[in-house]
Amino acid sequence: MTRPTARVLALLEILQSGGTRTVADLAARLDVDPRTVRRYVAHLIDLGIPVRSVRGRFGGYRLAPGYRMPPLMLTDDEAVAVMIGLVAGRRAGLVTTSAAAAESATAKLSRVLPEALAGRITALLGAAEFTGGARPAAVPRTDVLLTIAQAARDRQPVAISYTSTHNRRSERTVQPYGIVAHSGRWYVIGVDSATGNTRTFRLDRISALQLVDGTFDVPAGFNATEEVLSGLARVPYRYEIAVRVEGSVDDVRRRLPPVIATVDAIGEVGDDEGGVRVRINAERLDWVPAVLAGLGVPFVIERPDALRDLVRDLARQLSAAAGDSG
Repeated sequence: MTRPTARVLALLEILQSGGTRTVADLAARLDVDPRTVRRYVAHLIDLGIPVRSVRGRFGGYRLAPGYRMPPLMLTDDEAVAVMIGLVAGRRAGLVTTSAAAAESATAKLSRVLPEALAGRITALLGAAEFTGGARPAAVPRTDVLLTIAQAARDRQPVAISYTSTHNRRSERTVQPYGIVAHSGRWYVIGVDSATGNTRTFRLDRISALQLVDGTFDVPAGFNATEEVLSGLARVPYRYEIAVRVEGSVDDVRRRLPPVIATVDAIGEVGDDEGGVRVRINAERLDWVPAVLAGLGVPFVIERPDALRDLVRDLARQLSAAAGDSG
């Protein structure tokens, strides 16, 4: 059950939004009775917060005109949520510019929390571990992230200076359909003026940008996350893997995230050429046999030949593990 202190702060938040609030409205939003609302108001007044009573048919409560609240008032639950969000975001690479911004924000928040609560949150953050990708995060500049987000919201093109993986610099205009954060990277996906095709760009590789005149429409049903992950799965790597798998496209896709593989139908299940074709691009092959075995359905390796040897090795290991130990 929500504690009275949390509801008092919730009442204050409602009043800060402006206007006069009726007792009935406040009671409904706080899930309490009118008498309790009046008691909460009295508590705010005791704390020196100028809550004014408005009489009449449309009466209720409001804050005194011009009153400015202190910069931060959080319940225990809210403080924990904010602190965990800051720390988890920093460790997952979802902060901008550097870790310094998140560190300074965390320090400022810690200073204004009650001593007992600050100590408990410090203990939580010291004991907690956060999983994530092994690669280091690549954080974009704050102005880049915010400008791209504004352009995506307003459907406005943006001119960017971009440095590719091979360190080639280019100038182009992008119609940003959406922004995706994945595995320590920020991506924007949209139409690239240089090719006219939909393309994904890493925000940390954008060195300059500017909003340009014009608007655009996003295709109906466009899913930025799915498109970015599918695009990452198609990026060229050392090995191009093709496997024919028995099953439907939907079944296999549920077992293989789009960032790992692309899945396409090649015929009716049960035909000689039935099932689906799974394509995976990878720098190493050692992890692939276990993924294929985990599908739990028959499959045939089309390429590369080196993958067949690794699958045989895994089969021998599993067979030995299933044998008698004595």
